[in-house]
Amino acid sequence: MLRSSNVLTYARRAIRQRLKRRVFELIQIEPPHSFLGQVFDYFMIGLIILNILAFTFETVDSVALNNRTYFNDFESFSAIIFTIEYGLRLWTCDLIQPKFRAPVLGRLKFAMTPMAIVDFISILPYWLFFFFHDLVFIKWIHFLRLARLLKIGRYSESMRTLGHVLQAKGGDLLTALFMVFLLLVISSSAIYYTERVAQPDIFSSIPASMWWSVITLTSVGYGDAYPVTPLGRLIGGMIAVLGLGLVALPTGILASGYTDEIRKKRMQQRSNCPHCGADLNSKPASHSVSLPEHHEASNGRS
Repeated sequence: MLRSSNVLTYARRAIRQRLKRRVFELIQIEPPHSFLGQVFDYFMIGLIILNILAFTFETVDSVALNNRTYFNDFESFSAIIFTIEYGLRLWTCDLIQPKFRAPVLGRLKFAMTPMAIVDFISILPYWLFFFFHDLVFIKWIHFLRLARLLKIGRYSESMRTLGHVLQAKGGDLLTALFMVFLLLVISSSAIYYTERVAQPDIFSSIPASMWWSVITLTSVGYGDAYPVTPLGRLIGGMIAVLGLGLVALPTGILASGYTDEIRKKRMQQRSNCPHCGADLNSKPASHSVSLPEHHEASNGRS
């Protein structure tokens, strides 16, 4: 009797682990995906896009007043789907990395990862409104629904590539941003000391002059603030020219990052066996058969 109970317990555990593995393969964040995994990705991308459209059109009174019920029902449906997805990710996170294997602490560590935080924030407004709909600040929290737009990076290969580029070129981009800030402060200070006598209301301080610096560096030029003295116009022309090069700097960094990322992916594809997908740079022992035998067998089947 005890032996049969142990067998039953083992069978249940095996079924649970097999189910967890299937769910993990369905919602995993990296390719390769199964057909159902691709369907899941496309469904979630479509749902996220529809949520952003609904969030936008809810601000149009003529649309929102006549379709309030549909908007509320769609929000409830979306929040439930996103909540189930968040729960499944917490359940299967122990299959991602060993540090997430602890039943409680591992889940807490996973919940603190950036994308898990985005998942939580995206469902937080709905459940706060569901349980505490009388709170005054709840309407402002609805703005957090825009976090669902960040979720699309999990299901889009292009967005994942952008994330890798930003991560690889983060230091270079921070350097470029520091240069922008430095030029902003210098140009604001220069135009303030040049124009403060001629236009004390517009260039009343260095922080107030930063508005002119921003629209000049970005080549926007609204026309609400501009220098009138000869020296101020000379400084304005120099800042406008420097602004053109400054905008091109982050663009070049991102373009270089994209080129490196695409080259890296192509090298990775070439290093994989076209028949079994195994890494050709690994030791031959990792293959079930030696590499020449494997290709001979593959050619025989073809």
